[in-house]
Amino acid sequence: MLIKVCGLKDPEQVAIISKRVDFIGFIFYPKSKRYIDHSLPSLGAKKTGVFVNERAQIVLKTARLEKLDAVQLHGEEQPEECAEIHGQLTVIKSFSIHDEFNFDKLKAYENHVDYFLFDTKSALKGGTGVQFNWGILSNYKDDVPFFLSGGISPDSLEAIRNFKHKSFAGIDLNSRFEIEPGKKDIDLLNTFLNEVRNN
Repeated sequence: MLIKVCGLKDPEQVAIISKRVDFIGFIFYPKSKRYIDHSLPSLGAKKTGVFVNERAQIVLKTARLEKLDAVQLHGEEQPEECAEIHGQLTVIKSFSIHDEFNFDKLKAYENHVDYFLFDTKSALKGGTGVQFNWGILSNYKDDVPFFLSGGISPDSLEAIRNFKHKSFAGIDLNSRFEIEPGKKDIDLLNTFLNEVRNN
């Protein structure tokens, strides 16, 4: 199972966490409380820039400047915008999930992304600490692997263990492991990583 930790701003925390996870996300969305205008060096994990409705040219330029390995497109980006970036970088396309979500619209993205990320629907564009109903993902029938996101906490361990889906790739951790926006509780996160990695 892949693990992504998002919203980091502290270089020391990046150095610690990057040795234990697969992706580290840096938020390049100015309206976010976790916004950072430059990425930090990651030592082992894929350095991932998170963008919201940014033009593909700007995403690619930032990726070159900051030496990003991957990008997470966390807005209403269209398939053709993903296609401009895909092939040059690993592309994670996020979608805000709610009970009426139509998974058919993901078909148009299949050839232009590496992963989907399913997050809780919110005007805040992530970091809400609220978990959506994972049962709705039984309606997702396609093969593009996905990350579970949205309110995953230390209390989610049993639910993660019991979650089954043929395209489930990993989990995305953020606000429920924070002391404050952009700063993680390292002890809490390490304990959780030990437990989830031992399954």
